[in-house]
Amino acid sequence: MFLDAELHLAYKVGNVPINMFPYPHFYLENVFPPEFYQLMQKNLPDPQAMIPIEQARKVTGYKERFVLDMSAKSLATLPDEKRDFWAEIHNWMVVKGNFGSLLFQKFKPYIEQRFAGRTDLEFFSETLLVQDITNYKLGPHSDAPRKVITVLFYLPPDNSQSHMGTSIYLPKDPTFTCPGGPHYPHDQFMRLHTNPFVPNSMFVFLKTDNSFHGVEPVVDADTRRWLLLYDIFARETKPKAPAVNTNVTVQPKVTFSF
Repeated sequence: MFLDAELHLAYKVGNVPINMFPYPHFYLENVFPPEFYQLMQKNLPDPQAMIPIEQARKVTGYKERFVLDMSAKSLATLPDEKRDFWAEIHNWMVVKGNFGSLLFQKFKPYIEQRFAGRTDLEFFSETLLVQDITNYKLGPHSDAPRKVITVLFYLPPDNSQSHMGTSIYLPKDPTFTCPGGPHYPHDQFMRLHTNPFVPNSMFVFLKTDNSFHGVEPVVDADTRRWLLLYDIFARETKPKAPAVNTNVTVQPKVTFSF
């Protein structure tokens, strides 16, 4: 079951083209076999198992976002069947690392360009289940500086939340970039595109200084907006054998303001 899902996802991700404007990204539907997606729906935690993200992460201003990380301690709060299911998702995506390797290879030229010459980095990943409720919104931002790749698996039960997807923004000031951190008012940006928040879909993008994205205010009553987040990060470590091959010539040569 999990192997079929892994191979199905790898085929879809491995063959989708990367959209280059305004930053490298892609969007996919039907990313898991239908039977596996139904299992994901069946194994979504009871909302009471989720905790405010402000308790789980050093962030503020997200009172409508609730999360469950994939640590053994957090998963132990779930019924056995659901605990085992999400533990296997975590093992597949994070512990085994095949999914991260696939993404790293897909964005390899741009990652090498961003980290050229750095020999003091290591890359790691994490998964996080998320539930957003009514009034959630996310101002345009380019993600934290330590972020490398962001993956958002959309997990709605049907198409009724299709308008709630992640939006791509362009600053009204065409010279504006941000290395990461602050969130900005929506009125300083133009909304270029909103990815449909439909079942069994995903949005993936590379963190750059102009990877502005966010969520328009969720005004629908009694909303539960479910996602599975998968992120790849970079962190400094002691100098060692190069983590990035800096001798590779980047082809094609694309300039981003990282």
